[in-house]
Amino acid sequence: MLDPELIELNSDKTKAELRLIPNVHGPVTHEDIMRLLSLPEFTSLFPLEPVIAKTVAKINSLYNQDDGKFELFATLAERRDGTIAIEISPDKMQASLKLTAAWGGKQIDLPEILTHLKKNNVCMGLSKLKIQTLLKQLSTLKPGEVCQSDIAQGKAPVNGLNAVLERKVFLARERLLQPQEREDGSVDMRNLGSLIVVKANDLLMVKHPATEGTPGYNIKGEVLKQKPGKDAVLQAGTGTALHPQDPNKLIATVPGQPVETRTGMNVDDILQLKDVDISTGHISFKGSILITGDVHEGMLVKSSGDITVMGFVDSATLEAEGDVTVSKGIIGRQIKANEYSTNIHSQGQISAQFVQYSNLVAKGNILVTKQLLHSHTKTAGSLTVSDPSGRRGDLVGGVARAEKGITAVVIGATAGTKTDVYCAMEHGELKQDLKLLDESVKAMVVASLDIEARLNKLPPKSEWQGDAVMIEQIKMMLDQKNRILDERTREELEFDTLKQEVEGYYEKYRIEVLKHVFLNVELHIGPANHRTAREHGTCCIANVNQEINFDYNAKAKAAPTT
Repeated sequence: MLDPELIELNSDKTKAELRLIPNVHGPVTHEDIMRLLSLPEFTSLFPLEPVIAKTVAKINSLYNQDDGKFELFATLAERRDGTIAIEISPDKMQASLKLTAAWGGKQIDLPEILTHLKKNNVCMGLSKLKIQTLLKQLSTLKPGEVCQSDIAQGKAPVNGLNAVLERKVFLARERLLQPQEREDGSVDMRNLGSLIVVKANDLLMVKHPATEGTPGYNIKGEVLKQKPGKDAVLQAGTGTALHPQDPNKLIATVPGQPVETRTGMNVDDILQLKDVDISTGHISFKGSILITGDVHEGMLVKSSGDITVMGFVDSATLEAEGDVTVSKGIIGRQIKANEYSTNIHSQGQISAQFVQYSNLVAKGNILVTKQLLHSHTKTAGSLTVSDPSGRRGDLVGGVARAEKGITAVVIGATAGTKTDVYCAMEHGELKQDLKLLDESVKAMVVASLDIEARLNKLPPKSEWQGDAVMIEQIKMMLDQKNRILDERTREELEFDTLKQEVEGYYEKYRIEVLKHVFLNVELHIGPANHRTAREHGTCCIANVNQEINFDYNAKAKAAPTT
């Protein structure tokens, strides 16, 4: 064991110095040296490990040698100040502070931390409490120990909300989903309530304007711009007007049937008929049509608004620029392959209790509350074959195409009736649209940079401020730059929306089966397809990695959507 007198502090007490004679005090070990440094007056000094290892080796090499009779000197430890390290995340949204306790030197204090933060340009989102907590923790550490904490956090921008047009009245199609309750509490499935009509000055729709959102900032104080919400136009249509005191409210100006449009609502005149047959002839009306009875074989009904039939449609053709609602059923017969005697075309939605041997085409959703049998349906929206309780709804035979997903209680039949089901078939087109938008945005970035470069090359203002032609040219460049910026902002919002749609496409648009899928059902979701060779219970059928996947744990929808 080495004598403690062999080690002492230097004159300014910043270093521990060892003086010994190898032949007298050797050999030594690393532990012998560390015992000396563990003495009270040296414990707070930083051990110089490379020097210690070299010194031990030299002492032992000189031991019992001629040179070992001479005194050997080495500095084994020294005082060191505490250290500060600031780590900034790549996105400059977060900064952490790492403090190392001093080895007998100057301990870190608040002014030094603030100096380092300023040096690293960390000026926003700082937490004084976290810094103080870290300093308090530092005071309890042993020399060389480290404490670390996040002490600055940027604020992400909050993008604006898109404008929303909120409808305040029911539509004719929604009556089909609201059977009336009797006095005894039971439900009358045949009574769908009174006709949906509005009076003059009734509130039809409210626009909730887009919001600008709020900008954010990173820890270096750089402003992070938000994306404003996308506006939606609220326009007065036939029989409607914007409220004189509030342009965000749409009111009726005449009594009639409310019809929803892409930018607002119309209030249509209502043509009311008992039946449409050879006694009435074909019907074509600019407005909505209410038929309290049936539409008979061979008849044509055309409307610029909604068509509501309280009875049946039998081997007839209905064409509506609004919704088609049939309270009872749509019935037809097969004329030849892929051709039926009943054809329903709607720019809005189609709703009925049951459909058989018919051709249905809609831009909106299609809702059948009981049975859809041996028919061809095509919709840009969703197809639902289910009553409100989710207990009944059979999709059997024919071809069903619904871009935004299908919900049915049962698909197929025990007899193995061939049934073709298609959904989510436009993924490739959406990806192409996304690519074109991306290229358009990049082109506008290049155009903006080109204008900016031309503006930067302009001579000093003093040389052209009196030149009217030059002023006009500069004004045109600035106007063009602003137009490009506005268009770029719009397309970037559209790009973000479409990108989310593309990325979550197959998760969003699927086939929900509430009870049963029978065999011989051909399922198509995008390019993936599968013909069922056995029966399946409640499940969600989706395109997973371009293969049809049955998920029996997914929670199926309990009721149809409109």
